[in-house]
Amino acid sequence: MSSLKYGKPSARRSIAYLGLLGTTQLHLRNPLIIAAWSLVFPGMGHLLLSKYLRGFLLFLWELYINYKSHINLLILYSFIGDFEKAKQVADIQWMSLYIPTYIFSIWDSYRTTVDLNHAYMLASREDAEIKPFKIGAMEINYLDKRNPWVSAIWSLLIPGAGQLYIHRLITAFFLVVWWIVICHNSKVLPAMHYTLLGDFQQAKSVLHMHWFLNIPSVYLFAMYDAYINTVEKNKLFDWEQSKFLKREYENSNFVMPIAAGSRGNRMYIVSTFDHSIYLELAITAIQMKGIKKENIMAISMDKRGEETSLFDSIHGSDGLSLLDLPSILAVLLGVFGGVYGFILKWGPLLWGLIAISIGFVLGLIIKLMLIKKYNTERSNKKGTEVVLIIECIESQLEMVKDILWSHKALGVSKLEIGNAHS
Repeated sequence: MSSLKYGKPSARRSIAYLGLLGTTQLHLRNPLIIAAWSLVFPGMGHLLLSKYLRGFLLFLWELYINYKSHINLLILYSFIGDFEKAKQVADIQWMSLYIPTYIFSIWDSYRTTVDLNHAYMLASREDAEIKPFKIGAMEINYLDKRNPWVSAIWSLLIPGAGQLYIHRLITAFFLVVWWIVICHNSKVLPAMHYTLLGDFQQAKSVLHMHWFLNIPSVYLFAMYDAYINTVEKNKLFDWEQSKFLKREYENSNFVMPIAAGSRGNRMYIVSTFDHSIYLELAITAIQMKGIKKENIMAISMDKRGEETSLFDSIHGSDGLSLLDLPSILAVLLGVFGGVYGFILKWGPLLWGLIAISIGFVLGLIIKLMLIKKYNTERSNKKGTEVVLIIECIESQLEMVKDILWSHKALGVSKLEIGNAHS
């Protein structure tokens, strides 16, 4: 199915929407990963699906009902073997409200992921256009390519900052606010101060364990959400730019070099690019220098089934996130580290960090082993994404080459076709 004219899609579904507060998009997700995030903390799976209202409601429900029923303290005392204390802190009345909704959150996130995967497949077949630029009085949003690891690192430094980097303003604001609330109520900063001084007993006494056990979930979710959404936005940029090049710069009247014998002496510049904003800047700069649009051919290459990359980058991703299993294992072990750190010498903070590190490294090793097995018989070469061919005269040759090199071309070559009859 083909879409109609740009800006007037007739398709019933679209894979993305650019608004002033962020980009909402459909893409394939693993239902088990989404359900696992809902298991870790209700609402997080829905936030990954951009189901914001449902996600925020379940997130706030988890914080409130968990606090009222003392679920985190129940977990704490149960795992350290103080069962009498666990019985005393548990509030049965609130727990009866907690369990059904907790199970619903896991089930609904799994079911919704399956539904949205089907919607994505239909939307990709309908191939509706999207506008890559949105401007308003208060904000500007646009498709661009970002480095997933920069997003992840910013989120590790300040949960929510990675979302700001990729313009997910709603999630960013929500995470920043609740990160502050959780840190304040858990007294994690004073506990960190005493831990760094070596006063582990004082660190334990000031730490509010109920709120502290929420920290691994929120902290690592912020990193994972920023990372995975950066990867998917980069793919969306490639998809939209490929459609643009095909529509505007794959002119059927363009005279390919092999058929240029009747046109006299002509120069052709052939260059290769990754999908990026620099490609469009190069094309428009060349047009401004007097080369007509009809003399420019941009061919976006179809990608065959590529090898699963170990590390996603600004230039490409296989779509199988390296961080899904490490993040979830880090959250789970981080909670246990905080629990048992309550009775160990170094305290919950240090043991929580140690457990998070162990979980992350363990998940990373498992993931890399799975990827290595998957890649055993596959090539490890990255293909060219766009081939650009420009027809020009000899006096324009150096100017065109300079523009291409200055706009991050991967390679540039001259091809001269002489008149076969002259």
